[in-house]
Amino acid sequence: MTKNFAVIGVGGYIAPRHLRAIRDTGNQLLAAVDPKDSVGVLDQYSFDVKFFTEIERFDRHLEKLRRGPEEGRIHYVSICSPNYLHDAHCRLALHSGADVICEKPLVINPWNLDALEEIEAETQHRIHTILQLRVHPELIKLRESLQKQNAVHDVELTYITSRGPWYQVSWKGHADKSGGVATNIGVHFFDLLMWLFGSVNGIKVYRSDEQRMSGFIELEKARVRWYLSVDKNDLPPQVKAGGKTTYRSITVDGKEVEFSEGFTDLHTRVYEETLAGRGFGIKDARSSITLTHAIRTSPISAVDELVHPFLKK
Repeated sequence: MTKNFAVIGVGGYIAPRHLRAIRDTGNQLLAAVDPKDSVGVLDQYSFDVKFFTEIERFDRHLEKLRRGPEEGRIHYVSICSPNYLHDAHCRLALHSGADVICEKPLVINPWNLDALEEIEAETQHRIHTILQLRVHPELIKLRESLQKQNAVHDVELTYITSRGPWYQVSWKGHADKSGGVATNIGVHFFDLLMWLFGSVNGIKVYRSDEQRMSGFIELEKARVRWYLSVDKNDLPPQVKAGGKTTYRSITVDGKEVEFSEGFTDLHTRVYEETLAGRGFGIKDARSSITLTHAIRTSPISAVDELVHPFLKK
């Protein structure tokens, strides 16, 4: 059965991945909202999308559809708005009679999840989120391999994704709106680490500023050194020489995990899983939201032998 979708934040950077996922899973987009009106991208997917620049009018439209014929009702609302608005937009969607597919991070602070769980129970609708690395084929293979082992592994995670001056000017550069570097660019990697190696036993943070963070996490089955950055100057020389602007690296016991390919359709895979009843809900998201909040609020530790090599610059 074809499902009807609406999108909140359709003018944002990540929205086209959701638009493609809606189309490629055989569903249809009926309504969208964004305070910015540069949304010509919609015509690539449908010429019949009702578009709004005011969330109140969008909300009113969804309520009208909810009271109308079944075939016109919105079944899912995809949320691509700024991080600090996610919980409010989840509430709007649930109260409109729809389920939710929300971009990561689901929320910035873990206590916001409690209220959302209560509204799920009240409305009998569900919130799902995008934990796309859990559906990456190579990472699924890695998890299956690790589950057969009973060792504690040494892991290094480095993720550098270059951002220009616009980043700090936008909401993404404000920790109270984005959650800072650990939440905004790191949450899906932290989710991956716990999915692979178990729950958190301890953390240390060695560096924390507007552009980069570094630290150490002790998991049930791993000791993890991690480094996150949005500064292009942190890119390794060989990456710069190749003209690339992003560097992802995870090593397990000194061996590189190869997962650089296969990122383009991960949102679609998450949508497929969600529509099949196997999506990632609040329970799945809670551990990474809790961890990133703890990292964001932790005091800076003295640098010791566990420090990531990038900090030696």
